[in-house]
Amino acid sequence: MQNQYDYIILGAGLSGLTTALRMARDTFFKNASIAIIDQDLHKKNDRTWCFWETTPDLFESVVSYSWPSVLIKGNKQSTTIDISPYTYKKVESEQLYAFAKAELSQHSNITFIQGEITHVSEKENGAIAKTVDNEYHATTILNSIYKPKQLENQQKVVVLQQHFVGWFVKTDKAVFNTKVATYMDFSIPQKGNCRFMYILPTSPQEALIEYTLFSKDLLPKKEYEEAIKDYLNNLGVTDYEITNREYGSIPMTTYNFAQHNSKHVLHIGTAGGWTKASTGYTFKHTLKKSAALIDFLKSGKPLKNYSLKNRWTFYDGVLLEVLAAHNERGAEIFTRMFKKGKAAHIFRFLDEESSYKDELEVILSAPKIPFIKAAFKVLFKK
Repeated sequence: MQNQYDYIILGAGLSGLTTALRMARDTFFKNASIAIIDQDLHKKNDRTWCFWETTPDLFESVVSYSWPSVLIKGNKQSTTIDISPYTYKKVESEQLYAFAKAELSQHSNITFIQGEITHVSEKENGAIAKTVDNEYHATTILNSIYKPKQLENQQKVVVLQQHFVGWFVKTDKAVFNTKVATYMDFSIPQKGNCRFMYILPTSPQEALIEYTLFSKDLLPKKEYEEAIKDYLNNLGVTDYEITNREYGSIPMTTYNFAQHNSKHVLHIGTAGGWTKASTGYTFKHTLKKSAALIDFLKSGKPLKNYSLKNRWTFYDGVLLEVLAAHNERGAEIFTRMFKKGKAAHIFRFLDEESSYKDELEVILSAPKIPFIKAAFKVLFKK
């Protein structure tokens, strides 16, 4: 088997496959040998991704459902927002994996290799990826393998988690409004944390319901599931079938993952800081960051020059400082943001495409004192 490549992508998850697809569709890489290594090349439906966009991107053909409106709910009010020109879309991972692999398999310069990565190292003119059974050499390695210890071993920046458990439920009666995705329902008990329900209805009787927190510490699995059960009960739903479950924990941090890049190894995905720090949402940012990465690779600039820092990194850091110090105020912060601002402006802000006017609108919606204190704290840390 060949063991020398121009590029090796470590991980056949969202970031690895998205990057590979962009390379496959760009003539710049048509003569480059590319290997994608993962210990599991037959991933099942292990997660659901949602995102908003105005125009179709890479994965439009595997969008399984979309909503024109979202609901933001607090204890005292409920707001349904028409998010045009955006649409909120859902992609199931199994369909995305199958779609990406089918297209990539049509390219003779791209090879899938099954193997568990045990070590990645530099050499004089490239890098080496070792598996349990072999080793592979490349001029450039794009590494999506996330190492939580990098965050555990630092104290400079805040690290929260977006952690959740989701049930795919089928009820005995019509309950759900299929035209509205519940983006954040804070009407549930907060218990000193930022907690909300997230609902993606795909029929009047079927939906994904996730109990989600933005906080430092994970909960016992039973606590998430009891919260979903109570929520359904409050909706008057007692007779239902759980057809699938999902769970996850995603880091929310402005940690500088790029500092671990080297001459021949560049980190991508969560391992490269592609997760949106202030929300933990990954899908849309992976689409954006992968496109930017392709432009960077084509520029021929040293990998050590690759950086994701921008003014939104500062905004993210401020919000994370506030949530770390006042996690119980999360519901207030997010409901105020959507109450006082236009959804399109907020989405542009979260997509890091906002104007200064958009940003001022979002900033003015926030509680002043905790955010001013947090801003000085972030600036001081720099």
